[in-house]
Amino acid sequence: MKYPKLRELGEAIRALVKGPYTTKFPSEPCIPPEKFRGKPIPDEETCVGCMACSEVCPPHAIQVTDDAEKGIRKIIRCHDRCIYCGQCAALCTTETGVRMSHEFDLAAFDREDLKLEQEFELVLCEKCGAIVGSKKHILWLARKLGPLAYGNFNLILTTQKELKIAGETEGGGDIVPSETPQRSDLYRILCPKCRHQVLVYDRYGK
Repeated sequence: MKYPKLRELGEAIRALVKGPYTTKFPSEPCIPPEKFRGKPIPDEETCVGCMACSEVCPPHAIQVTDDAEKGIRKIIRCHDRCIYCGQCAALCTTETGVRMSHEFDLAAFDREDLKLEQEFELVLCEKCGAIVGSKKHILWLARKLGPLAYGNFNLILTTQKELKIAGETEGGGDIVPSETPQRSDLYRILCPKCRHQVLVYDRYGK
């Protein structure tokens, strides 16, 4: 007959005195450790809708749809596909736009209940209607750059219109398509392609 080892005997005695090591979840709540990675939650104040989180999400659990006609960007976070890797929080542009919570018990009967939707206003090119970016992201960049933002027309024009300290451009800020770039187009919100065309035209006159 083999006798138990002293270590195993000690573990058995401690289990009898202190109880089992495992938690009693779900009958009792489980308190995760401080750095536990649970449900990622966007911060409504600091999330700017820049799409960086969707670009680095391994399971593609963050879906982005842009509606240029309505000028709205929708970001849908599908927590039923999330693997809680924390890449969205670690690589967030603003560093605080997404945080990893301690929520882990996300069982639901309907997958739609596990989706979180956000909406952001878009800034469109006033010449061709292409998407420049989310308005909140552009304003954040302007604040981040400070005086350096005056070197970028899109940043300063968007900021001035938001603060209502600048008048509307010709056409009331609407999309005014034209085949030939004009010098006045320099002072409009443009996508990189249209900005390039205007700068080349302004420099060479063709």
